Order: sequence, then C-alpha cells, then structure tokens
Amino acid sequence: MRVGLDIGSTTIKCVVLDEHDALLYSTYERHYSHILEKSEELLRRVADQHGAKADLAISGSAGMGMAESVQVPFVQEVFATRVAANKLAPGTDCIIELGGEDAKITYLTGGLEQRMNGSCAGGTGAFIDQMAALLNTDIGGLNELAKEHTTIYPIASRCGVFAKSDIQPLLNDGAKRSDVAASVFQSVVNQTISGLACGKPIRGNVAFLGGPLHYLSELRARFIETLNLKDDQIIFPENANLFVAMGCAFSDETAEADLDELVKK
Repeated sequence: MRVGLDIGSTTIKCVVLDEHDALLYSTYERHYSHILEKSEELLRRVADQHGAKADLAISGSAGMGMAESVQVPFVQEVFATRVAANKLAPGTDCIIELGGEDAKITYLTGGLEQRMNGSCAGGTGAFIDQMAALLNTDIGGLNELAKEHTTIYPIASRCGVFAKSDIQPLLNDGAKRSDVAASVFQSVVNQTISGLACGKPIRGNVAFLGGPLHYLSELRARFIETLNLKDDQIIFPENANLFVAMGCAFSDETAEADLDELVKK
C-alpha cells in the first residue's frame, strides 16, 4: 500500500494506492489551519480502513515542516505533479494549476519550467472564496451563476480590495449576478495568464489541475475560451484535484511507515 499526502495552504489531500497503483481511497478536505489535527485524523482513518503498514510521502506548500518533524520523506510539488502527469496524463505540454493560495503554470515540453505567484493570493481559490461571499453565495453557487452569463466585465483579480471596488459599482448599477460571477472567473484567467506566463505562449496539450479548476467548470471554460483550445488539446484528468498527492504516492521517494506510530508522533 502506498499513501500520498498533499498538505496545501487551505486543503489537505490524501490518496491510498494498492500494489498495482489502483486508487483505493481518496479525500480532499479543508483543514482550516488545523494541519496536524487533520493529518492525524486522515492517517488514522487510512490505518483503520486499510491497515497501518504503508509506503508514505508528503508534499504540499504546508507539508515540509510536518514531514521533517515526523521524519517522513518530502516530495517537492513540481516533481510530484510531473510524476503524476507522466503516468496519468502523458502528452501534456503545459499544466495550469490553481490552489487555495497559489497559482502555477508548469511547462513540460522543451524543458521543465514553472511559473508561480508570489505572496499575494489574488487569482487563487482564496480570492474566489472572497468574491463568492461578496455575491452572497459559495464557490459552487458562483459556478452555477456563471453558467447564465451574457456579459463579461473587467475586474481586477490581483487583490480582493481592488476587485471589490470593481464589483460593488456593477452590482449597484444593476449588473446581473451571473455576469459578475463569470467576470470574476475571467479575472482569474487574466491574472494567471498575464501574471505567470508573462508572454510565454501556452501551447499544445494543456492540463487543468487543482481544486478550483476541478470543481469549477465555468472557470475551466473561461481558460479554454481565452486560450482558444481545441477539444483534443484539453486535458482534464478524473482526479485533477488529487494530482500532487497521486504523484507523491507514485514516486520513488516514499518510505515504509507504520501509520499508527506516525499518528502518535
């Protein structure tokens, strides 16, 4: 049994694979900054349901410290993503990945290169959460609203404060909430492409990964239309929200662990 744990800025993802690399168990949950408690809960759950002996590795932006403290191998996110892409989405030229507080574009063809946002969470899952709250809904509701849009308005996504200053006047002037919702997604697309690609073309087969792009079909649609991608260029894996955890479990970096002992640590 192989276990991959991806601890991100807002969510924790866990996958369990059998000896044939088939997925036995997976979960994607918010940790609300209770990283140790949530990790303990998930590992206990895996041990109870699938046994305590496993080959394990940890990845994610918030996973390095915990991996060091409990002496479990840490797999860098870019490496884990590439391992998963090679196995589950061969032929991928470029990966667009959005997380809770980060956004990444990874070029695989012509040499590995990754572009990532800095300390600002503009254009990420956290930003989308903020904008959904502004429209008195959640991210699922924002996605449903966007399906009915007819107009796209320019909205700044590099900062929630600036975005709010764009959105509030639109709402006050009677703009449809559906149009504002779609405009929020378009602003995320614009921020990702202009801020990360910085003029480098996004070509070939493009994979969409990470929780926001997995759960928000209208966000994917905005990327696809903006990049003018054809159907055969779009790669949207079944487990797009779990790719880092999957790559972590697939990697040769895993080490044998007793999950019961690990929970105690």
